[in-house]
Amino acid sequence: MPTTLTLPPTIITCAGASENVGEQAKQLGATNALIVTDPGIAKIGYADNIAQNLHNAGITTSCFSDVTPDPTLQNVQDGLKQYTDEGCDVIVSIGGGSAIDCGKGIAMKLANDGDFADYMGVDKIPNPGTPLIAIPTTGGTGSEVSKVTVITDTERNVKMMLSSRCLLASVALVDPLLSLTTPPHLTAAVGVDALTHAIEAYISKRAQPITDALSLKAVEMISGSLRQAWADGENVSARTDMMIGASIAGMAFSNSSVALVHGMSRPIGAYFHIHHGLSNSVLLRDVMAFSVVGAPARFADIARAMGEQIDGLSPMHQADAAISAVERLVADIQMPRLGEIGIKKEKFESVVEQMAVDAIASGSPANNPRQATAEEIVALYWECF
Repeated sequence: MPTTLTLPPTIITCAGASENVGEQAKQLGATNALIVTDPGIAKIGYADNIAQNLHNAGITTSCFSDVTPDPTLQNVQDGLKQYTDEGCDVIVSIGGGSAIDCGKGIAMKLANDGDFADYMGVDKIPNPGTPLIAIPTTGGTGSEVSKVTVITDTERNVKMMLSSRCLLASVALVDPLLSLTTPPHLTAAVGVDALTHAIEAYISKRAQPITDALSLKAVEMISGSLRQAWADGENVSARTDMMIGASIAGMAFSNSSVALVHGMSRPIGAYFHIHHGLSNSVLLRDVMAFSVVGAPARFADIARAMGEQIDGLSPMHQADAAISAVERLVADIQMPRLGEIGIKKEKFESVVEQMAVDAIASGSPANNPRQATAEEIVALYWECF
């Protein structure tokens, strides 16, 4: 059966890569850019630096800086209006996954009519979006290189996942220097998100040889640098490995998909509005323990990539070493349990069954090496609480 790998046409990774934005925009034929970002990135001056670089290349700019964590349909609609009103011809998204996902959503809607929900799912977008340059500021989501965007419908409490090559950025500029200001708690959350991408891409039923190589390299880089990046944010070497590792993980999961962790994570974010990486973190260990019997050899490979010494152990003990390694890593960077992040048990109980339904409906759990029923997903949610 043939396999397909889709990536952005241009990916530049180095310290200072973001300084190429003006040149890359010119190569796309741009004259007027909409910069899409969030208030925090705008406040620390990163968006202004990008605007100045674009101005130096003869490109005018407008800045949409209202992107919220877990970008919403309203964010996309507001950005779309500003793009149209200002007569823009390229989007430059700078920030974490939220800003980049929002930029993807705007770019997609510029080329495709109808309701946003019409395009929810896999390969349902007919037309490529307007040109987009993606510049990540955290080593986490991998959105800059993936063909996936997630936009929240706040009226329905649903995170809409769209996957299509039509969502790929035209250019990704991966600059580790932009991540030096990321605070420890966010470094931890986005880092576990990236690790989850790499692990789920490797155990996914849709994994292929190329994504296997990408996944294991990402696991190695992320697990080997996350503690250092969390403890010392100005460690450029650790930040570089995290940024590149996250992008590699993004390339992997974009082509082999994620699985049960992400399927269960999205409803937590939709109902309780907590950071996506945090919701992955609280689920990862227990979902791995549930899934390991479905692909023990692959879990053993993950353990090796994380530096575990497993030679001579039985196959299941080798596989279990991956779970133990993840558990230690999550503890070392002080990630909380689900019941420790302000979610009220009564509220959780009132929505947990619907969350399980939403998780299955997302499609991601179907890629898991061990299939889970709605009842088993509910039980897993409670194990993680």
